[in-house]
Amino acid sequence: MWTNKRVVILGLARQGVALASYLATRGARVTASDMKPAKALSAEVAALAGLPITYALGGHPFDLLDGAALLCLSGGVPIDLPIVLEARRRGLPLSNDAQIFFEVCPAPIIGITGSAGKTTTTTLVGEMLKEDASRKRTGQSPSSAFQPAGSVWVGGNIGHPLIADADSIQPGDKVVMELSSFQLELVTRSPHIACITNITPNHLDRHGTMDAYIGAKRHILDHQSPGDWRVLGADDEVVAGLAAQLVTPARTVWFSVKKEPRGDGAWLDGSGNLRVRIGAVGVNERVCHVNDLLLMGEHNVLNVLAASAMSVLAGASMASVHAVATTFRGVEHRLQLVRELNGVRFYEDSIATAPERLMAALRCFTRPVVLLCGGRDKHLPWAEAVQLMSRTCRHVVLFGEMAGLVKAEIDHQQVSSSALGTTRSLCVTVCDTLEQAVAVAADKAQPGDVVLLSPGGTSYDAFKDFAERGDLFTRLVNEM
Repeated sequence: MWTNKRVVILGLARQGVALASYLATRGARVTASDMKPAKALSAEVAALAGLPITYALGGHPFDLLDGAALLCLSGGVPIDLPIVLEARRRGLPLSNDAQIFFEVCPAPIIGITGSAGKTTTTTLVGEMLKEDASRKRTGQSPSSAFQPAGSVWVGGNIGHPLIADADSIQPGDKVVMELSSFQLELVTRSPHIACITNITPNHLDRHGTMDAYIGAKRHILDHQSPGDWRVLGADDEVVAGLAAQLVTPARTVWFSVKKEPRGDGAWLDGSGNLRVRIGAVGVNERVCHVNDLLLMGEHNVLNVLAASAMSVLAGASMASVHAVATTFRGVEHRLQLVRELNGVRFYEDSIATAPERLMAALRCFTRPVVLLCGGRDKHLPWAEAVQLMSRTCRHVVLFGEMAGLVKAEIDHQQVSSSALGTTRSLCVTVCDTLEQAVAVAADKAQPGDVVLLSPGGTSYDAFKDFAERGDLFTRLVNEM
């Protein structure tokens, strides 16, 4: 299929590296191009050592397209780059690691996207299916129609690109794939089970408009077949509106914390029980009580409901679903308690890279919060987040590239409140670095407070990724 076919890959982040390796080992003539110079990409080039790959580093010249059969974009590469527009003009097909994985994966795929919650939900589904596989091997769980014995693969936008595992995946395996809007922009296939957790403003610096962002997300559903399932957040107005426009024949499962869905669904009942009902697989059972969950916040109840529905559709027993729902403590860098010091609890939520995620974190606490907010803005609205800060935060410490932008919104709202005679002064400190911000937050916090790193912006102004930012916060807190 790929032998002697010339493929150009733009971007040498992890998706680009994985795809370059996959294609080169199949005989494709791969050219990898990145805007960064060779010196900044030594690790990536080393990872591909020994493979017949040509490099064009430090830019994307148009002559890369000469003789190419395919142009592949890594997740961080915008589709409006001049070279991409030129490729479209020439009629050159576009693809990415997710699309190619869909084309070659022999096992049914469970795909999950959303503006928030997709990483936690993906991880939950993976853990529920792994638990179920373990129980089936030991005879603790019955077999089901969707269940040849096999491995569970989790990846995509979370962890590592699944294209790297394509050769090892067998038809009887289960694949759980997180998909970003960047990946979905180009896909022309949809998963067997597709989930949209929610859609709120995000990545508008990349997509330009909310309509374009929604359009990218809906690709996860657009190509489903009659035997497929879509699992959708009923409490999200955008998702509900999107579902009303869909013409695909897939069957729908709704999940909600507000009401019991008609037909198939997962919901929080009036007694605080999480329940799942899916007629096609003969399930109408209680998962657990909301107080049994270790995860904090209403948004995590939704994540557990969505994961429970998908896991049941994929053949997991309710015993397996219950076991993970009641023991799962969360993914790394998502609302993790770092330590308690002098009566102050320090939480790391570096994965919160949008105002909506910051707000979800703030809603988890009844204690006063000293908030660390900052990073690089995604061209998203901040008014609602600042309003919530004013109600929940003792002090806000701003840092990084977008500190001035958030401070301006805080000042604007305080001036407006003063004019209406409803002033509640929000104490704010602006810092240049995260190190300075942590020191200020520790100084301002009082016994009984929470110090929360929930930045609301990306990490790319000062860090490689949100994990590096979260690791630094954790180290600084543990060194106190």
